[in-house]
Amino acid sequence: MTRVPALGPRGEGWVAIQVLLVALISLAGATGPAWTGTMQSVTLTAGIALIAGGGLLALRGVLDLRSALTPFPRPVEGAPLVEAGAYRLVRHPIYGGIILGATGWSLVTAAPLALLGTAALVLLFDLKSRREEAWLIERHPGYAVYRRRTRKLIPWLY
Repeated sequence: MTRVPALGPRGEGWVAIQVLLVALISLAGATGPAWTGTMQSVTLTAGIALIAGGGLLALRGVLDLRSALTPFPRPVEGAPLVEAGAYRLVRHPIYGGIILGATGWSLVTAAPLALLGTAALVLLFDLKSRREEAWLIERHPGYAVYRRRTRKLIPWLY
């Protein structure tokens, strides 16, 4: 069992914190650019690629979940364990896609405050996914095996 709190029967508090943090990252983009010239051109290109890749990962995660999709960390009652599609790469592709997109936004806007917010978002999703996985293990006996063979948030990295 995890020591990470539920923050509501379905984990509503986790979603509220997530929405607030994503909004703050978006607004923090207005504090940039902190760098210019060649560095800004490089981060602009990398940022656009991360936004596109993150968007695709998150979208594929949404499509793969189908009726099991919920914004809350508590799984939908009776939903099957999804291990196909984006879920072959990572256990939480929607969270990973949002992280990649937020990182991309931070680079596109050249905003250190947005990068700081993105670091906080990584921590939030790590904790939220721990809570979610505790519930998934209760519902799906095969989840522990799936967890051992599949990265958590970012394909090929983490």
